[in-house]
Amino acid sequence: MSAKKKDLLSSAMKRTSEWISSQEVSSDVTVHVGEASFSLHKFPLLSKCGLIKKLVSESKNDSDANVIKIPDIPGGSEAFELTAKFCYGINFDMSTENIAMLRCAAEYLEMTEEHSVENLVARAEAYLNEVALKSLSSAITVFHKSEELLPVAERVKLVSRCIDAIAYMTCQESQFCSPSSKSNNSNNEVVVQHQSKQPVVDWWAEDLTVLRIDSFQRVLIAMMARGFKQYGLGPVLMLYAQKSLRGLEIFGKGTKKIEPKQEHEKRVILETIVSLLPREKNAMSVSFLSMLLRAAIYLETTVACRLDLEKRMGLQLPQAVLDDLLIPSYSFTGEHSLFDTDTVQRILMNYLEIEVEGVRLSNNGVDLAGDLERVGKLMENYLAEIASDRNVILHKFIGLAELIPEQSRVTEDGMYRAVDIYLKAHPNMSDVERKKVCSLMDCQKLSREACAHAAQNDRLPVQTIVQVLYYEQQRLRGEVTNDSESLPPPPPAAATVLPPKLSSYNDELSKVKRENQDLKLEILKMKMKLKEFEKENEKKSSTTTMSSNHSSPISTASMDKPPLPRKSFMNSVSKKLGKLNPFGITPARTKPPKDRRHSIS
Repeated sequence: MSAKKKDLLSSAMKRTSEWISSQEVSSDVTVHVGEASFSLHKFPLLSKCGLIKKLVSESKNDSDANVIKIPDIPGGSEAFELTAKFCYGINFDMSTENIAMLRCAAEYLEMTEEHSVENLVARAEAYLNEVALKSLSSAITVFHKSEELLPVAERVKLVSRCIDAIAYMTCQESQFCSPSSKSNNSNNEVVVQHQSKQPVVDWWAEDLTVLRIDSFQRVLIAMMARGFKQYGLGPVLMLYAQKSLRGLEIFGKGTKKIEPKQEHEKRVILETIVSLLPREKNAMSVSFLSMLLRAAIYLETTVACRLDLEKRMGLQLPQAVLDDLLIPSYSFTGEHSLFDTDTVQRILMNYLEIEVEGVRLSNNGVDLAGDLERVGKLMENYLAEIASDRNVILHKFIGLAELIPEQSRVTEDGMYRAVDIYLKAHPNMSDVERKKVCSLMDCQKLSREACAHAAQNDRLPVQTIVQVLYYEQQRLRGEVTNDSESLPPPPPAAATVLPPKLSSYNDELSKVKRENQDLKLEILKMKMKLKEFEKENEKKSSTTTMSSNHSSPISTASMDKPPLPRKSFMNSVSKKLGKLNPFGITPARTKPPKDRRHSIS
């Protein structure tokens, strides 16, 4: 059939359809689409729809020849209503909101050029190619509408064309695309390299969040295939995760308030997002990784997903803050601790492995010592935060504290604070357990303020307090000695003006002396406490010996001896320190001389 005849036939059919509509001719066919019914006329439908023509020819011999059922048309009754208007020649607007539905419905009803010139398939294709797929926002809208029209949308390649158009236009719009994939000049290459250091959320990232997770993943893969840098996906993934995982109770405890179906959907979303995360360091913030890890624990994702997030957090642990590590323990029985210490322990172990590897490779330009010190302070604050929880058992607290490297702790004030809070929250600990906890800190590295607090802390074992006092005394002695050695030389006899620094030095020296006197008073208090303790022991031992050896003779030789000279203060303190043996040093045993006489008691 020639083109001229086709045009004449098309215009004749259009006039016939308009005449049917204007004359209100009674319908001769009823079309059921889902729960909706349409009373129509065969002629307009048969002239454009190959499927309806086929169904009518097959049902000529049936009793219900005037009833047609189309249950599976893409878009449902809304799509069929638009196609029926097209058959009758009634005008309606094509838009990005309905073009996907019209294209799939036209394909399903076989509204091709074989049945009519400029049929709906051709009209829809023209609108897609000339309008819908020419802008990024329109292409995303069409793709989003196509998600409900599968598998017909896949068969007509509507999905693949939308993905390709979106990937192409995002690479043209974004700063994270490699310059080779753009058709710009060399000046733009410098701009891309300069701006890529500071990721910025592009305007189209918010539009992509309306897509389903599988469609979103396909778009990102297509973008990377076109040269989009993976580290540039960070802001896009962050927006999508914040929108799709909204509503999860990941910051508290209690019964799960989520349906199993919804939980499964969010679990799939989270695992897909984690698989798409950039591998480059610092591409994602630690707070965002912590949020994902909380959600992964709450939704009970795969172990591989959680371990991946823990490793990423360990890689960036120096950038973390305390809130990032306060991951709730999602135990809904109420018997476990408030925070998930096992997860934090694995994160710290990952960081230590990375730090050791960095030292081995000797990375230039990386402040490993500064990072280690920041991590040490962070973990001390974390220990102090969890120490108040009575459900934190001893071996977990000690195990986590022992992982903190000693070289990361400039002072032991943070560790002392955590130990003190733990002892206060667990008052029923035995002496052995308290000594284990106190062995976590090095008393030599306590500041003066911490030493003053520890000397009066009744929760600490006596052995630890004696260690604190001893090391503080040693430190003060060293400072006084160093100050005396560093005195300025005396001025010449002819000089009449004193050096300007002498008065400040005298003030500092007097301050050190006052602190030394205060420390001596503290030692004296400890000495008196020890004497009271010894007196009580002597009373107990004397009562037992008097009852058992009441008639035993007592040597008078010792009573006739003259009194020994009075011992000095430092000798008595040294004697008490030796008895306490705070450092656990076993003294060497020496044989007494043969001519030494022993009193017989």
